[in-house]
Amino acid sequence: MINNNLKMFCLTLEPNHLDLIKELSYTPVGLGDKKFPVECVSDKNGKNISDKNKYYGEYTFHYWLWKNSLDNIKQDWIGFCQYRKFWSLYFTPNEDINLKNLNQKVLKEIPDQFDKFEVILGDPFFVNKRKTMKFLKKGFSLVVSNPQVLFNEKARNIKFHFDLMHGKDNLDKAIDLLNNENKEDFRNFVRNEVSFNPHNMFICKSKKLLKSYYNEVFPWLKNCEKLFGFDDLKGYGLTRIYGFLAERFMSYWFKKNANYKELPIIFHDINENLGK
Repeated sequence: MINNNLKMFCLTLEPNHLDLIKELSYTPVGLGDKKFPVECVSDKNGKNISDKNKYYGEYTFHYWLWKNSLDNIKQDWIGFCQYRKFWSLYFTPNEDINLKNLNQKVLKEIPDQFDKFEVILGDPFFVNKRKTMKFLKKGFSLVVSNPQVLFNEKARNIKFHFDLMHGKDNLDKAIDLLNNENKEDFRNFVRNEVSFNPHNMFICKSKKLLKSYYNEVFPWLKNCEKLFGFDDLKGYGLTRIYGFLAERFMSYWFKKNANYKELPIIFHDINENLGK
């Protein structure tokens, strides 16, 4: 049964995930190149950028929702999860998760005590907690040019982590393309913060707020296409750069513009329930 106050979209690349997602009372969304049933929600009809899914990840669906279907949603809250990552009110790290208790653990409705919040974000990922040897292996030249990252955890900020994982100075170059209202605030955010809310997952209470976010993030990503293009993006860290840029911007933008709550995210690949 679909809940009265929460519309949860669960994004997947696999058609054989649909029944399992429906068992969670979520709305499955088919992305990628595989063929999904015509009745399945997809990013391929209407006004869409589905051909950019390889580069944008989940955001090709966000674009489709923004342009085609957002105003049709009746529930108060609109949320997004993935076939390997789910929301939970109560979850203990290292807890054994299977399909049966997953159904009991995932978020099915938003509690009344959350009414004062406008958006829910995932628990933060602390980029400064990676071991020193991982920094050295991943980006020796970055560490040599900025050796304080070895001794000062505050120097291991969001910008340093993005440089390490997605190309030196690419985040700064992208920030230069933002409008003046966000440019310096976002730059200060990535240089001063050592955590962000990961996975491009959030739950938004207000359609107006969600539209405002989309109106900011998508024109920016479109401008970034002129900078990074597509043909020269090699390796996962660069190929999906638009999704990673949106991920950092999402944390900044909602924290700046909304009263937010953070919740745990459960990691469980439903492929395991299909014998994969």
